[in-house]
Amino acid sequence: MIHRDAWRTAKQIAACILVPGLLAAYAVSPGARAKDNPEEFIAKFMRDEHIPGLSIAVVRDGVLFAAKGYGMADLETNTPATAATVYKTASLSKMVIADAVLLLAQDGKLSLDDDVTKYLPGRPENWKGITIRNLLTHTSGIVRDPPEYHPYQEQAIADVIEATYPVPLKFPPGEGWLYSNVGYYILAEIVTKASGEPWDRFIAAKLFAPAHMTSTRTTTAVEIVPNRARGYQWTDGRMTNAEDWIAIRPSGAFLSTVLDLAKWDAYLAHGSPVSTANRKLAWTPATLKSGKQTTYGFGWGIDSFLTHSRIHHNGQFPGFRSDYERLDDGKLTVIVLANSDRANLESFALKIAGFYDRGFSIPPFRLSAEAPASAKIDGGPLSIVITAKDEGSVAPDSVVEMEIWDASGKAVYKQNQANENFAMGETRSYRFSWTPAKTGRYSVNVGVYGHGWVPSYAWKLDAAAIVVE
Repeated sequence: MIHRDAWRTAKQIAACILVPGLLAAYAVSPGARAKDNPEEFIAKFMRDEHIPGLSIAVVRDGVLFAAKGYGMADLETNTPATAATVYKTASLSKMVIADAVLLLAQDGKLSLDDDVTKYLPGRPENWKGITIRNLLTHTSGIVRDPPEYHPYQEQAIADVIEATYPVPLKFPPGEGWLYSNVGYYILAEIVTKASGEPWDRFIAAKLFAPAHMTSTRTTTAVEIVPNRARGYQWTDGRMTNAEDWIAIRPSGAFLSTVLDLAKWDAYLAHGSPVSTANRKLAWTPATLKSGKQTTYGFGWGIDSFLTHSRIHHNGQFPGFRSDYERLDDGKLTVIVLANSDRANLESFALKIAGFYDRGFSIPPFRLSAEAPASAKIDGGPLSIVITAKDEGSVAPDSVVEMEIWDASGKAVYKQNQANENFAMGETRSYRFSWTPAKTGRYSVNVGVYGHGWVPSYAWKLDAAAIVVE
């Protein structure tokens, strides 16, 4: 039975389709500068990354706060992107398949510690010992992608899985971590066998319908889907139509909207039948046999952002990108879908969060570099001093990077210092070195990033210049 708050939330979400502006109530102080304007930030990001269209939804404590589309869903028909635009969500599908598995486990239809041999009788001998839990957490050792996946053909899931049987495991089950799309093919097959109905129908009936996700469905290239966005790629300085895959990938199966994914977030907060214990399990990083902790749970990435918990996932298909950021246990969720496959939506979504709650604001950094103006090709290593000053909030577990670019803009050398914990107002200096291999003019570029290189806090081009003779 769905919690009464979930029904209320669904109504609120449906009403917000007509919200005229996404960021009308963002957190901003009087006299804010132009760079504090989120609309300008979004427009610049889309220009810089050559994104035709994107849609954003922001959810607070399980209730939709705002939603809006930007740019174009279809350039040929001049159709604007809206909050109701339908995109390919790619690997956001993994969180949904994981929930289907948890429902079946709660109903006693399967156990998370079941061996895959129970569901795949023809599996190779070295797959013995791989459990459903291993598949959910990418600790099975199975390769990332199936060798016989053909995106332009309809394929039975079982055939794709069986094509992977001859491929050796990358490591014994539970002893390593490797993102595996094949693992989620297998989970879809297990959902089918354990539930007695096709995995996509089970998910539609048991998850999408109760969550009122009326615009979410499996990907199709042939059926008419109202409000569908066309995917694009920026290639050789021009926009082109992206290739359109026909085959359904359980690892990235669904079409959806930011409004429907906001309903999904409300469902997670108020209405999901998944027990509190199982939800906690899904949002806890898996631990390897060695005791080392991973950064992945059941269909979700588990991480931190500044001093906040971060539950997240992203996705990529030809012509599409997606990102889902759930911060501070659902205090704030940002969902972004785009019809371009080149954009870094993770950094973008986390920066959007800062416009709504200053506690999530990206700390501003002042960056500089000191380097010799000239050098000899046979003069040995050059000493370069990078200085980074945190002019905002604390920035734990940060990465400071130096990149050396040649005159064409190609990076020829990179060096970084990770695990840096900046206090508010703190200045840190780093002595890096570089040995030139060719003559020419080079630029020193400096960046500061969050944990795991996400998000980008600051980036300074041409912090110093070096002429090598």
